[in-house]
Amino acid sequence: MFITAEPIRILIVDDDEDDFFITDSVIKDISGGNFIVHWCYKYTEALDHICHKRYDLYFIDYFLGAKTGLDLLREAVERDCEAPMILLTGKGNHALDIEAMRVGAADYLTKPELTVEKMERCIRYSMEKARSLKALRDNELKYRNIFERSKDAIFLADTSLQFITVNMATSSLLGYTAEELSNMTFYDLMPEEKEAESLRELIKTGEVDDVETDLLNKNGEERTCIFSATIIERPDGTHYVQGILHDITGLRKAEKSVLMAEKLAATGRLARTLAHEIRNPLTNIHLSLDHLRTSDISEAQLNYFGIIQRNAKRIGAIISELLDTARPSDMILQNTSLQDILDESITAAMDRIVLKNIKLQIRYPEHILFIPADKDKLKIAFLNIIINAVEAMEEEQGRLEVVVINHPHACEVRITDNGTGISEENLQRLFEPYFTSKRNGLGLGLAATLNILQAHHAQVDVHSVMGVGTSFVIMFRHKSREPFPQGGGSTAGDAAEKKLSS
Repeated sequence: MFITAEPIRILIVDDDEDDFFITDSVIKDISGGNFIVHWCYKYTEALDHICHKRYDLYFIDYFLGAKTGLDLLREAVERDCEAPMILLTGKGNHALDIEAMRVGAADYLTKPELTVEKMERCIRYSMEKARSLKALRDNELKYRNIFERSKDAIFLADTSLQFITVNMATSSLLGYTAEELSNMTFYDLMPEEKEAESLRELIKTGEVDDVETDLLNKNGEERTCIFSATIIERPDGTHYVQGILHDITGLRKAEKSVLMAEKLAATGRLARTLAHEIRNPLTNIHLSLDHLRTSDISEAQLNYFGIIQRNAKRIGAIISELLDTARPSDMILQNTSLQDILDESITAAMDRIVLKNIKLQIRYPEHILFIPADKDKLKIAFLNIIINAVEAMEEEQGRLEVVVINHPHACEVRITDNGTGISEENLQRLFEPYFTSKRNGLGLGLAATLNILQAHHAQVDVHSVMGVGTSFVIMFRHKSREPFPQGGGSTAGDAAEKKLSS
């Protein structure tokens, strides 16, 4: 019994009309059948029907003139035909049967052996199989779209976390193509071996739930991600890992900026309070000194007078420096060449660079990059970073690199040295006012630098490895770009490289 609510549209593709009538009569004898049967004897016409999905089921004879039913099957499959296709032959052939199934036929029947029972079973099984395959394809397409369109990085890997399949977000995050990643493991991207070992142990439990980890992309940039993974068992008993990476690099940078701004604000309040409380008695000291200067004092007392006067002035200068560091700088922002500011900063530090015989490398884009900046203040910020880099490097072994990279919406300045590096503990406190690792330092240089950069709405990030070096990465949003004038022109970087090479 074959009962369907909607009629099943069937096309019989056969160049013999008598064979068509035989096949049609067998189909019509199926009890409870609800079929609409049409005949087609032309190969090209049949292919057109298949391509336009006009029928639910196709019976295709093997012999179709110059071409065969297998040829029609192949072309139909290449054009994404989803309807079941059944190959008919005049006599049984096992090799043909195997080839038909391989090409994509839903079933294989021999005409002399056709019976109503076989035909009913063939149609029913073929239609059910087609519905199941369509449901599978729809689900696969749905989940494939989720996989490919996800903004989070999703990947499949083996149990050693070697990548098998990755989505576009994974390639975008890590900077590698899918083919490049297929030759890598997740651990290859982790800069810290201790973290990699911890993850190896954790993955053995079968579940990794929201672990924060740092990864290095192809450009060597560090990305902070939340990593989750699950080990899944296949039907054959083997296992694979499904992993998800959520990039939180921007969030962490924003958190650092907010935290640093809060620290600077708190420090500023403290500095202003201290300055007020100290300047009152300091004013009395200055007034007393002025009074003593008009009195008769001995030669011995004059030495003490000078000591008091010099130290009072020094206290006043320190208070002024504290206040300048703590309060937001008054900026006059004008559209200025970023390369010019860097050139002047490098020139100001050139004596120190040459005295320590440090190799300087400068790389700028071909076009001048303009940013809204207070040239004098920003020059001080760059100079502080460059001087710190110079002081961190060994004489005659130092390498200082100043690089400017033009991104679609921002300019990146990267100042890198191969100095002693900064410990993780000190890196967290790097821009704090009054924190310094120098014996005679006040810890105000980088605090003032951060204050200036934040007033320029710049993003600052610092990467450092002990014994390897430090890299300051500063991002500015730029206004416009203009090409260099014809004929070019030398920069401080050119002059520095010429000077050092000579």
